[in-house]
Amino acid sequence: MTSEQSTHGDVVASTASTEASMSPQRVPVNVHETSEALVIVAPLPAVTAKDVTVELRPGAVRFWAQLRSAGPRDYLVHEWHYGGYEREIDLPAGFGGGVEATLSNGQLAIRVLRGDAATFTIQPSSG
Repeated sequence: MTSEQSTHGDVVASTASTEASMSPQRVPVNVHETSEALVIVAPLPAVTAKDVTVELRPGAVRFWAQLRSAGPRDYLVHEWHYGGYEREIDLPAGFGGGVEATLSNGQLAIRVLRGDAATFTIQPSSG
């Protein structure tokens, strides 16, 4: 059977096997401050908004996405995976009053609002 003829079951089994054997990829971020929020932007290729979770805790924000799909393939070059993303960012004092997130064109944008620290877990909208 060629990779083009893989069944859904093959993809599910391959994804589970790959996810069990890999560590989440540390995602690079860009962070800037506005008058209302700390804005974090991160690349998350090949995942959808429902695959991503954003967690705000006092002093930190963390986001992660599960492995999206790992169909069995014979790669000639294999330098990155579809998911298994994770990153935690320490927050400066004065941020943590709320959190908003969107995922669009493979970029996750998180806004951590100014205010007293609170705890939230959300999924981004698909903006």
